[in-house]
Amino acid sequence: MTEQRREIEIEVLRYHPEKDKAPYYQSYTVPFSDDTSVLQGLQYIKDQLDGSLTFRWSCRMAVCGSCGKMVDGIPHLSCKTFLRDYYPRKVRVEPLNHFPIVRDLAVDQSDFLQKLASIKPYIIRKKEKPLSEGTYLQTPAELARYKQFSSCINCMLCYAACPQYGLNPKFAGPAILSLLHRYNADSRDEGKAERMPFVNAEDGVWGCTLVGYCSEVCPKKVDPANAVNQNKVNSTMDYFLRFMSPRGAANS
Repeated sequence: MTEQRREIEIEVLRYHPEKDKAPYYQSYTVPFSDDTSVLQGLQYIKDQLDGSLTFRWSCRMAVCGSCGKMVDGIPHLSCKTFLRDYYPRKVRVEPLNHFPIVRDLAVDQSDFLQKLASIKPYIIRKKEKPLSEGTYLQTPAELARYKQFSSCINCMLCYAACPQYGLNPKFAGPAILSLLHRYNADSRDEGKAERMPFVNAEDGVWGCTLVGYCSEVCPKKVDPANAVNQNKVNSTMDYFLRFMSPRGAANS
């Protein structure tokens, strides 16, 4: 039996800064079936109805993190969100909150990317051992300390959900602090001392007000709020250890 195709109204925020005075909404009627995602709905609009619609996407498999949108006011990966869940109501699609709009549903990622680079999101070694000595081994317990936080796909949904980032764009933000913790917690890494000033800064972990919405919207269950809390503990220890071991606090 052929699956019955239905139609749904998708209301999309449009904004071209070079010619529009302000953002506005435009509605499109899109056919869909039970397995049609919001992203596929947007692709139908672009391919069949309005080629000027601008949005980002890549893998369509909830891996790349490119297709994040506000769907009915909630941050979602549009490839992992299905039109069937909104039918028969219309569904509103907007760019991620708290980011400048480049055009339509595409936002300016510059702030996030600059912060990402600043935490040095890679393994730092003071001295690499020769290849002849083999690989760096870890116990299951050592892996467990950071594995959850390594699942971040940089989709920025947590930033769209974070009220503190919306109020203060200088705040490091959930994903950055999660990725920072991922490397600081890695037994192979020796770069903690280089990252702790970022953690301890006024706009670091102490800028978080513990709302926890970041963890609710994370599509990979990274739990950024948990990472921030652990970073607060590390920051507190780093502060007090300075009085006992001024030179070694951040490395402890």
